[in-house]
Amino acid sequence: MRAIILAGGKGTRLRPFTATIPKPLVPIGDMAIMDVLLRRLVACGCERATVAVGHLAQLIMAYYGDGATWGLALDYCLEERPLSTIGPLTLIRDLPDDFLVMNGDLLTDLDFGEFFRAHVESGAVGTVAVKSRDVAIDFGVLGYDEATRRLTSFAEKPRESFSVSMGIYAFSKRVMDLVPHGRAFGFDELMLACLAKGRDVRAYPYDGYWLDIGRPDDYEQANRDFPGMRARLLGEN
Repeated sequence: MRAIILAGGKGTRLRPFTATIPKPLVPIGDMAIMDVLLRRLVACGCERATVAVGHLAQLIMAYYGDGATWGLALDYCLEERPLSTIGPLTLIRDLPDDFLVMNGDLLTDLDFGEFFRAHVESGAVGTVAVKSRDVAIDFGVLGYDEATRRLTSFAEKPRESFSVSMGIYAFSKRVMDLVPHGRAFGFDELMLACLAKGRDVRAYPYDGYWLDIGRPDDYEQANRDFPGMRARLLGEN
């Protein structure tokens, strides 16, 4: 089980915390965000990870080195220009038949080993970890007939439920024929390409802990959660 960790972004939504350090090195409790992710991967049986770096790459590479401190082998692929979420995979010449891909700024107690095995056993070209998220609409929502403009429904501040991507994927190397070389290519573009080509992509619903640290309020939530979640996140229980 090999993981590709996406850590090349500028973390603009998390400023001012990322003004001088890359987002994977922003502290959570007594360790960096990506420390938690690496320790979780090791606890789930991962022995090797490749970190896709770009913005402030030298700081990340100097801090994590060869990964020995965290108990796994680390190597790096360097983006000379931003390649979005999927584009960096084209820089890795030794991709295995199946591999994990994940954002480097998330916290989760997902069992990466079980997730990876489910993907391999399915035979799909891709598997996406998904979480149910409720979204509140802060307005009264009206439905009406467009021709007559007559009111047909009303809901006061409804909540809608969606299955959202957790930023954790498993892919078969067969999917790489859909990924163009030399330009930015995102997860959204890959999913649309898979749908257009009829490729088999599966969802992996998960109801455990997951937090994407994209904004300052997410970061504050992570620091509130971490003391109580530490053992679960690090695989120590």
